[in-house]
Amino acid sequence: MVKDLVILAYSGGLDTSCILKWLIQKNYEVVCFMADVGQNEDFEKAKKKAVAVGAKDVIVEDLRKEFVCNYMLPAVQMGLVYESRYYLGTSLARPCITVGLVNTAKNLGAKYIAHGATGKGNDQVRFELSMYSLWPEGKIIAPWRIPEFFQRFQGRSDLIEFAKKENIPVSATPKEPWSTDENIMHISYESGVLEDPAAIPPGGIFKMTRDLAKADDYASVLDIHFEKGLPVSLRIPSGHEMALHVNDPLVIVETLNKLGGQHGIGRIDIVENRFLGLKSRGLYETPAGTVLHVAHVDLEAFTLDREVLRVKKYLQDKMADFVYNGFWFSPEAAFTRKCLELSQESVTGTVTVQLFKGNVTVLARKSPNSLYNKDLVSMDIAGGFSPEDSTGFININAIRLKEFARLSNLK
Repeated sequence: MVKDLVILAYSGGLDTSCILKWLIQKNYEVVCFMADVGQNEDFEKAKKKAVAVGAKDVIVEDLRKEFVCNYMLPAVQMGLVYESRYYLGTSLARPCITVGLVNTAKNLGAKYIAHGATGKGNDQVRFELSMYSLWPEGKIIAPWRIPEFFQRFQGRSDLIEFAKKENIPVSATPKEPWSTDENIMHISYESGVLEDPAAIPPGGIFKMTRDLAKADDYASVLDIHFEKGLPVSLRIPSGHEMALHVNDPLVIVETLNKLGGQHGIGRIDIVENRFLGLKSRGLYETPAGTVLHVAHVDLEAFTLDREVLRVKKYLQDKMADFVYNGFWFSPEAAFTRKCLELSQESVTGTVTVQLFKGNVTVLARKSPNSLYNKDLVSMDIAGGFSPEDSTGFININAIRLKEFARLSNLK
């Protein structure tokens, strides 16, 4: 009897290792797929573990540059921030990983893709909506939504017991009392001891960024150059210990992660609204993304028409919702992205920023497309502006205010 082939989104952790064994016991042939999106992972060790459990093969694909160039930096260009605070590090990685999963499934002739996302979270939606957009005929196996699986495995202790019974290697070190998701853009922390929004996070929880008390006592000044809204080069002036000039997207992000991390930049602790309607508490650290976002916002105000900027703000909020909710490959997201990219035609220039003690401070900016007219705005020369015109401008805008006050006085 020919077994159906399943491509499993594999992390090497307890959950997906047990899912791997469970799928094999359900008479599937399983190939594990691991996407390298910049997480701190021993891929060779994870591969050996999966093969020992019974995987037919383990495929590790380096998607770091793909993730940075086609997801993270376009998100900076579009100004994507979910609910005004979250830079979407996990949300952006999911469609990138799904492309790798689907391509692997198609290349190997697999019938199914399986994942270990929980039934309460956002990731199940992001993975599956992305997959159905790319591979409509594909089928999903989501064990944490299958009664046979979730009734058998109520929690971590059941998984550990199963792992021991099936000789699945389990780490001897105690698990941190929270869950993390890591990539080159960010690390997220949620669940466990963080489920109480009133609880202060344990000390030492953050990995990418230093506590402010331990952050560098000197500032870092650097120039970030954008072309059509995309960060394309980073220059750190001579005299700084990391003096350099780079234009490789991956190196730009890695460098800003290091510098931003040293200065404790990019930490947030928020309660957010999941797509399923639940509220959840999460901690995030996004050093490079935070620095790039602050610089990009400043350059936009310098180069974009006022009304275009306001329309763009509405569209970027809609796009942030699409990405968070798993609709990266949807028609509405494709349309909105084209509109946002069009808004960036003039967003070219260099922003000088200072990093220090958790803050990103804009020091200067310059652009060949600046809409800033020094003569027009100057307090020392007229520059073609007629002050008496302001009288009529104020009078016209005051009409409705006077009428509202008149009506209020009649009541």
